[in-house]
Amino acid sequence: MSSREAILGRIRAALADTPAEDAPIPRAYRRSHLSPGEDVVGLFAERVADYRAAVTRTDPAGLPAAIEAALAGRAVRQLALPTGFPAELLPPDSDRQWHHEPLTVPELDRLDGVVTLAAGGIAVTGTIVLDAGPGQGRRALSLVPDYHLCVIRAEQIAADVPDALARLDPTRPLTFISGPSATSDIELDRVEGVHGPRTLHVVIVEPESP
Repeated sequence: MSSREAILGRIRAALADTPAEDAPIPRAYRRSHLSPGEDVVGLFAERVADYRAAVTRTDPAGLPAAIEAALAGRAVRQLALPTGFPAELLPPDSDRQWHHEPLTVPELDRLDGVVTLAAGGIAVTGTIVLDAGPGQGRRALSLVPDYHLCVIRAEQIAADVPDALARLDPTRPLTFISGPSATSDIELDRVEGVHGPRTLHVVIVEPESP
């Protein structure tokens, strides 16, 4: 008998007289730290910026121009584009080169950055979530290039973590991103770009004003 089997056997024996229905798990925890009516999108933008990420807010009509301005500001030319990213969102007449999947890790490493969509966002933590769906690509796309521009719709932003998790598919490969990659050594000197992109730019697409 392995150690794992022995441990699980002891657990089963200890719970033998306690049917699952007699021991409900309490779920009455707080689901949000926000007050009713609080500006979820505004808080999300603020928290994303707190992580030293760039934030742009635009409407659908202005999205291509916003993407162009963001890319021009970083002087990035060679970019990865995940399968399923809507072509109509890309800046027209751009002189940039878009590299489509499949891409190897060395190929990704030679690129300037990547442009993706998002599966969701969390206002309280300033987090974007990717699930490898259309327009997002596999996890390597958001980890290897040094620059990541992520487009998220305002309606995808949940107030807090429980609400965000309720919207996401737990069977998908979820990647939670809170700001650009950063770490600190023992002297607390911050170093960015060690485990992922050095620069993160989040473009929030909000409904047009009536």
